[in-house]
Amino acid sequence: MKILVTGGAGFIGSNLVFTLAERGHKITVVDNLTSGNKKNLKNFKDRFIEDDVSKPAVIEELKKEKFDIIFHEAANTDTTFKNDEEMFRANVDGYKNILSIADISRSAVVYASSAATYGRGKSPMNEDQKPDPLNAYAVSKKMMDDITKEEIKRGTFPIIGLRYFNVYGPRESFKGKSSSMIYQLYLQMKAGKRPRIFKYGEQKRDFIYVKDVVSANIMAMEKTLKGESGIFNVGTARAESFNKLVQELNKNLGTNYNPEYFDNPYGFYQNVTEADMMLSEKNLGFRTEYDIEKGIADYVKYLINCG
Repeated sequence: MKILVTGGAGFIGSNLVFTLAERGHKITVVDNLTSGNKKNLKNFKDRFIEDDVSKPAVIEELKKEKFDIIFHEAANTDTTFKNDEEMFRANVDGYKNILSIADISRSAVVYASSAATYGRGKSPMNEDQKPDPLNAYAVSKKMMDDITKEEIKRGTFPIIGLRYFNVYGPRESFKGKSSSMIYQLYLQMKAGKRPRIFKYGEQKRDFIYVKDVVSANIMAMEKTLKGESGIFNVGTARAESFNKLVQELNKNLGTNYNPEYFDNPYGFYQNVTEADMMLSEKNLGFRTEYDIEKGIADYVKYLINCG
């Protein structure tokens, strides 16, 4: 198939790109390299376009082609980003542009939504509960989901949105401060420092390994190609504490660091995220392969091998 992947030099996008390439698909990657990096696409053989899908010029070029499916991973994912207008331009306008391509070519679309839309909502978080976005990034993802619901009503082309919970794994290093807590704690501990976490490490997140996220995207692709649409959670249905992360990293690094606790400076913080995965299991057939123990073990092995 002919596939477009936006944000394909980024963390999740690049992992997805190589899985699709292994399956023999013809892939076009578009990435402006703001948080992605071409090093994530080392040995990628297909077409790469360095551009921003929130801007018209590249969209007009892409409209001349016919893609079977579009994976939209491009986004500003910095939850502390100060310019709300720019956040909405990058994320919401970029998504509208992608849908305009799909509208012309009748491409199926799979896009990255986020568990940030749930805010401080009750856990486990299910797809039907009222959104509670706490920052501009979360609002932008809610806006994308709202647009999706209207497009699904139109029924012009199939769309599936995937609400990622807390993703970690290979190829995230170029995200900088937006990289996962697991990666940032790993770097601290590998450098011989105590891991710094908010007091008192009891906050919980649904941490999902990127290999499972790629699997969810592939399953979503298969459903869209059958004409199915919807918005689904992508998590593990298990919330793990920050203290647990330190415990697992110690185990895999052969260290024995105690956390250094400090005050949480963020007023918009989600203290708990946990996915209700019933709808995803039922409609996508998605179940995770990696729990936190297996995921961190695999990831640490990868990081050590990469030097």
